[in-house]
Amino acid sequence: MRKSVDTGTTELLCEIEDKVAVITLNRPDARNALSDKLTPALRRMIKQCGEDADVGALLITGTGRAFCAGGDVKGMGDGSNKAQLTFDERLADLRTKQRTLTGTLTALRKPTIAALPGVAAGAGMSIALACDIRIATASASMVTGYARIGLTGDYGISWLLTRLVGTSRARELMFLSERIDARRCEALGLINRVVEDGELQDVAFSLAKQLANGPAFSLACIKDNLDHAMTATLLDSLDHEAANLVSASQTADHKEAVRAFIEKRPPIFSGR
Repeated sequence: MRKSVDTGTTELLCEIEDKVAVITLNRPDARNALSDKLTPALRRMIKQCGEDADVGALLITGTGRAFCAGGDVKGMGDGSNKAQLTFDERLADLRTKQRTLTGTLTALRKPTIAALPGVAAGAGMSIALACDIRIATASASMVTGYARIGLTGDYGISWLLTRLVGTSRARELMFLSERIDARRCEALGLINRVVEDGELQDVAFSLAKQLANGPAFSLACIKDNLDHAMTATLLDSLDHEAANLVSASQTADHKEAVRAFIEKRPPIFSGR
């Protein structure tokens, strides 16, 4: 059964089906660029769905032929109220916005998937990279874009890129701001799977549904292990993995998986 969720704006859609929260950026005429309505709603939905016990996975995508074009460049020089803020006020505002968007997204202990029907640029690229898995159409692309408009990067793109492709490639992508097609993104490790244009939503939802109905505690601990491993030594990782594995071995889902293996049937996970 599909349930629509009120996001507070038509610029962001959210539906929950089979324990998957499908969050759709809905400004197709602006290539789903972030806005004063879309972005706060996206923050709320990421947090809300992350805390919802009936949601097992998040799938973020965009309407039309783009994932997200990042910030609205046309509005950057319009003399808005932001220009009246002091440096410290603007800095505090951006720090809060970053932490409550990509910061919250990467901190979720549920699987997250980005489905890219087209370009992911700038902050839109950051949002995609902050998800656990990225699936894209063959016609999709990514571009950092910041250097093109004399900016430096935000929403964690430096951190995310460095960990996904290494510092040398991250510098190339940030300095040159070249548009990278889906196949090269896949080769670099920025995209996990490339599918035909008409298959994107079905493939992405099927994967999200599989993860949403998986062993929730185990998946959360796997994310925890992988995040910990980025800054830990091997011995620290061994100890961390041991604690999580012993905890997971005591769950109902583990016991069900063992029974299912013995009985030669698919397990039915309860999330406990």
